[in-house]
Amino acid sequence: MALLAEHNVTVTPGRRVLEVYDADAYLGDEAALDAAEIQVVAGNGYHLYLVSLQPDMKVQMTIRIWDTPPAPPAEAEGHIDVSLESETGILVIGQLDRGPADEITLPRPGVYEGHAWWQGRQAAADYYNTTLAQLTDDSPEDQLTEAWDDCPVTERYVLDLAYIREPEPVDEDDL
Repeated sequence: MALLAEHNVTVTPGRRVLEVYDADAYLGDEAALDAAEIQVVAGNGYHLYLVSLQPDMKVQMTIRIWDTPPAPPAEAEGHIDVSLESETGILVIGQLDRGPADEITLPRPGVYEGHAWWQGRQAAADYYNTTLAQLTDDSPEDQLTEAWDDCPVTERYVLDLAYIREPEPVDEDDL
């Protein structure tokens, strides 16, 4: 298994949600978002949602393209199989209510399959909740910003994907 491309970006999970979608296929999907609330990551084939347990601290997002994806690491808190179709070959990484954070160019347009895995999700949420509980009315205004920047754990989401096939042809009746 060979790593063909890797892209890392630091993002903030707006309303606790991160998104990955094709540049021309931004289709919100309430059912996929509801499923992600339960299983952490879910999608509709063109749009993936990743749900954090906190809305304000930065998280690390990595998208890796392989010839064959490796198994999720043993230290991953969880993982799930994913599929994502990109007609343009450009994926947008979004921060639900904060807009796009970045975009990446895939080696070629098509359908990519593999898995998503995560680590540090629960520890970051625990730190977030403990920090909020310790705030008082007398706390300095910048205390939260400093606390978020000083989080001792990195919340991380990784998409390990491999090219499977060409994208589905666009039906001209749908245009």
